[in-house]
Amino acid sequence: MRGGDIHQDQLYSYVSPEQRVPADHPLRPLSQMVDTVLKRLSPLFGTLYAEGGRPSIAPEKLLRALLLQCLYSVRSERLLMEELEYNLLFRWFVGLSADEPVWVPTVFSKNRERLMAGEVATAFFREVGQLAREQGLMSDEHFTVDGTLIEAWASQKSFKPKVGGEAPPPPDPDPGNPTVNFRGESRRNDTHESTTDPEARLARKGMGQEAKLAFMGHVLMENRNGLVVQTRLTQATGKAEREAGREMIADQAAAQPITVGADKAYDTREFVATVRAAGATPHVAQNTARPGGSAIDGRTTRHAGYAASQIKRKRVEEIFGWFKTVALQRKTRFRGVERVGWSFTLAAAAYNLMRIRNLAAVPA
Repeated sequence: MRGGDIHQDQLYSYVSPEQRVPADHPLRPLSQMVDTVLKRLSPLFGTLYAEGGRPSIAPEKLLRALLLQCLYSVRSERLLMEELEYNLLFRWFVGLSADEPVWVPTVFSKNRERLMAGEVATAFFREVGQLAREQGLMSDEHFTVDGTLIEAWASQKSFKPKVGGEAPPPPDPDPGNPTVNFRGESRRNDTHESTTDPEARLARKGMGQEAKLAFMGHVLMENRNGLVVQTRLTQATGKAEREAGREMIADQAAAQPITVGADKAYDTREFVATVRAAGATPHVAQNTARPGGSAIDGRTTRHAGYAASQIKRKRVEEIFGWFKTVALQRKTRFRGVERVGWSFTLAAAAYNLMRIRNLAAVPA
């Protein structure tokens, strides 16, 4: 018998969102871990809000929604609010009932600014790392450092001569989408800057690649399970990778001696000497093509641990791959080092949550 094409205007349901989410859904273990972390951060949240006044969006719900944006590649907060309007899975994870109204996108963004000012992403990232340590998933001896470019939210047309430089071009008949000819023009960071995001820098990761306005994200990865231990977000300069790497390594080596793997970009005598002075052993890939030869010699490469680090260090590319294909870090939606760094750190926390869940699901 053919069913009727009946459109029901009203829907009454006695099944809660909790019952609609399957018991084996991948978000369930993540939700439990996130709840644990948010309980630990409750005292911090209390310092960010006034005692009286009109209640704002709960910071716990804000963070859960932002994590969903990373995990499901929701490209904007306006689209995230749309998803929360009709997606019961999203509502369950955030903590909204089936009938609870969703926030206005601009109100959500305004409340998110409070979390940015309170460095909540860094605190959340640290607590997620503490969960991994409590489960014995983090190595405290062997690490890898690396960096990647994050394309800025600014076009090449916004990269213009600084004030006092070249004479401005004549007015364009189409100011909304001006015609710009870069041919024959020398465009450098010391003479030009972006009018959209002045902190972005023109950079490229390697020879033969296109130069883009970008920032540089850095991570320190532990080698046992590929979890992110530290993050940094800097301007994209020629020395940014090594400078950020030295900072993260010095912080980690303060507790005990460690080994640190890295690619050929870190094979400089200055970097290797600084790492050794900090109490770490640099397991840097040798760059024999560099003038003067590699800073890493047989005293380091003869050990079996060096070969192991060269294998393990490649896993850091999995982190960057997930950041860019899933967590919206290929091209940032924010402007400025501080705001882009906040988003980068939150993505690292989301990645660690995914890794902890996957590692816990593997039978011992």
